[in-house]
Amino acid sequence: MKKIYVDSIGLVGPGLNGWAAGASILAGTTSYETAPLVIPPLEVLPPAERRRTPMVVKLAIATACEALANARQPATEIATVFTSSGGDGDVIHEICDSLSRQEREISPTRFHNSVHNAPAGYWGIATGCHEPSTSLCAFDFSFAAGLIESAAQVCVHDYKVLLVAYDIPYPEPLNGARHIGAGFGIAMLLSPQQSESSLSALDISLTSNAIPVTTLMQSELEKFRANVPAARALPLLASIAKRESATVITAYIGDNSLHTLVTPC
Repeated sequence: MKKIYVDSIGLVGPGLNGWAAGASILAGTTSYETAPLVIPPLEVLPPAERRRTPMVVKLAIATACEALANARQPATEIATVFTSSGGDGDVIHEICDSLSRQEREISPTRFHNSVHNAPAGYWGIATGCHEPSTSLCAFDFSFAAGLIESAAQVCVHDYKVLLVAYDIPYPEPLNGARHIGAGFGIAMLLSPQQSESSLSALDISLTSNAIPVTTLMQSELEKFRANVPAARALPLLASIAKRESATVITAYIGDNSLHTLVTPC
């Protein structure tokens, strides 16, 4: 796969409020402090849609909006890849709870929000974007799958792609079977050509060797990386933030490993 470029990043997580603040934490110049997840207001959505938008959609869209704002790119011209390890656990819980009752009545809004591509649909409503959009799920490997898909589209079609990876915790009793440590969202605008705004170049390859993944030195962030599938992006983001050349290893399906060579621009 040929080299691609990261033009901008969006970041929303506990104690990671935007790329500018998050980058200094990931680079090690600012200490990380645990804090509740804060999702920026979604002025991009019409009021009616904003009222019925679930948390996972708000997280995905807020992260995507920051990445495009940082790059000063119009959303209408950018293809998207949305990836999540499980989508909206709150809505799935509510539907399962309704089905367990005698009436078995399901809210049309909940059913509407239960599909895995709901964030992509709300993104289209919010931005008026008619460019191609892909929604993926690959369990704990969803970020890696999204990066592979996005990079492939950039290389094959020679256009920019916005990758958006996101996860939120499940409510009980689903949390007991599938624990996700916290809400987290990351967006990367990937481009086939280097520009003045490019942060890093990425050279991505996939091997069939299961080798140790790249971890983080900060213990709290490493705990976060290990417990939130979308946060498997953090070692890559840390290399970009440090503006250093590095090879980042991310686990992929089976015994495969994703190798990403990061070179600062």
